[in-house]
Amino acid sequence: MKFSKLFIKTKKDYPKDEVAVSSQLLIRAGYIDKVAAGVYTLLPFGLKVVSKIITQIRSEMDAADAQEIYMPGLVPKANWETTDRWKTFDALYKLKGADEREFALGATHEEIVVPLAREFVESYKDLPLALYQIQNKFRNEIRAKSGVLRTREFLMKDLYSFHKNEEDLNQYYDKMIQSYWNIFDKCGIKEKTYLTFASGGTFCKYSHEFQTETEAGEDEIYVCAECKTGLNSDILADQENGKFKCPDCANTEYEIKKAVEVGNIFKLGTKYSKPFDLNFVDEKGKKNLVIMGCYGIGIQRLMGTIVEINHDEKGIIWPKAVAPYDVHLISLEGSEKRGEEVYQALFKAGISVLYDDRDISAGEKFADCDLIGIPYRLVVSQRTQDKIEVKKRDEDETKQLSEEELLKILG
Repeated sequence: MKFSKLFIKTKKDYPKDEVAVSSQLLIRAGYIDKVAAGVYTLLPFGLKVVSKIITQIRSEMDAADAQEIYMPGLVPKANWETTDRWKTFDALYKLKGADEREFALGATHEEIVVPLAREFVESYKDLPLALYQIQNKFRNEIRAKSGVLRTREFLMKDLYSFHKNEEDLNQYYDKMIQSYWNIFDKCGIKEKTYLTFASGGTFCKYSHEFQTETEAGEDEIYVCAECKTGLNSDILADQENGKFKCPDCANTEYEIKKAVEVGNIFKLGTKYSKPFDLNFVDEKGKKNLVIMGCYGIGIQRLMGTIVEINHDEKGIIWPKAVAPYDVHLISLEGSEKRGEEVYQALFKAGISVLYDDRDISAGEKFADCDLIGIPYRLVVSQRTQDKIEVKKRDEDETKQLSEEELLKILG
């Protein structure tokens, strides 16, 4: 893509009410545009990153034998009343249609997926079953103040699993933990992310969160000094005398860290299958309630978290797997023809290229390149002649390579 044709402009400033570094950089670099507190437009760069993140997520969910569906954003009031959440789910956006029927915008989708599963699940032979979607969610957040880390409208991957017994649920739950680690590894945040015990609420004693350490985080977690398991500070009341005790290894020494939740998983048990009468017939002909689990990742929050821990004073540093482009090509004055040749060669080789062909100074081009954060910067100039200057975004060293040598590196 040629920069001169892009529907973006980088900025020197950002909205003064943006406190999170991630949103400041994403706005300045042209990835997102702020509409209102907690509401953002994904611009072409931002949509490319989100699409890359979704590709990583979808790959792991498909590998875990989950099937993708797409549920409606409008959820009838009657479904929420069945689970007694119409009055108790404070974050619901509620509305009436022209026929006076009431709905809520989907904040979560148990109220749709469980009656859907009831149409297909009859026997133990239909289990286990795992269904997921990637779809907009709407939550009436009171604290929409951390940019894309806490929004009122956001894309979410939510997966729901259905099982015949606790053992089967536990096996799938553990599989999802590994799937999440794979996703966060590819997204470049695994090293600063902790599997964290959290309150299970009305579902179970514990749920699990994946918490990534960052000063922008709204959560406080206690990280075991021995095994690095995390414990959300909100559940210390469940510990002996309100003091830390690692649920995994019983160690009592810990570090306190600020963190943002990038994923969560719950063992729902029969919390939602019971009110919707979701049953199956077992091997002995006995009717039983289906046991469930749910597993969520907020896409824009994950994008923001990646930026929170992958940036420097110049801008964003994208991990390769989620970068909007593979390379950022810059042609300096007098080398426009050579720049076009390299651009076409990379394009034909299947390398995604952002080509800065704008008529602006070299300094502006370099500054925007660092701000945008694509993994490789390529420069052609009169000085490089038939070579290409190559620099990784997170390194200072530059190299002079031929097209053939460059393609070997990028391939």
